Amino acid sequence: MAWKIIRTEEAYHSALSRLEEIFDCKKGDEHYDEAELLVMLIHKYEQENEPAYINPDPIEVIKYKMQENSLRNKDLVEIIGSKSKVSEVLNKKRRLTLEMIRKLSKNLHIPTDLLINEYELIEH
Repeated sequence: MAWKIIRTEEAYHSALSRLEEIFDCKKGDEHYDEAELLVMLIHKYEQENEPAYINPDPIEVIKYKMQENSLRNKDLVEIIGSKSKVSEVLNKKRRLTLEMIRKLSKNLHIPTDLLINEYELIEH
């Protein structure tokens, strides 16, 4: 596909989907240049059109990835810990730990810089 400047939300999501498919390619791979171009185009679109994409709420990012991959809370037990920990994290009653961030990044393919953003905990 010939990529061009991203101007619509639909084109943005198409670019994100494609980048997710080829994200792990290495320099020299046939899709490396395409991945590099997509990163630049996505970054430009986010900076110009959607300031909310710059510092998204980490819990919302996790929930989005869960929805995208048809995951349920119980599917995160292996990553986060117990069912109660998963519930507390997703309901913003417990902060993500560094270990949780590493595991979420690896298993859900979420960039760590999206998971380390500050977010408000909800008081009991």
